[in-house]
Amino acid sequence: MSYDDVEIEDMEWNEELKAYTYPCPCGDLFQITKDDLRLGEEIARCPSCSLYITVVYNLEDFLGDSDQRNKNNLHPPKQQPLAVA
Repeated sequence: MSYDDVEIEDMEWNEELKAYTYPCPCGDLFQITKDDLRLGEEIARCPSCSLYITVVYNLEDFLGDSDQRNKNNLHPPKQQPLAVA
């Protein structure tokens, strides 16, 4: 069972860890990356203990351009032919 449900807005972006973080009762930080969020992951784990939290967020806020294109079933841009001598 999750230790707590935490809104993404209540988490902090940690540039050094390249992850959103939230204080853990053990003194360390729960962590989840943008890549995890793009994949639909909602569990942020603490690296120092067994606790984890459920991150509440809108998946569409983390989808990149290529993900949006795939989501909308649009075709990717066509590549230009490359001349080889």
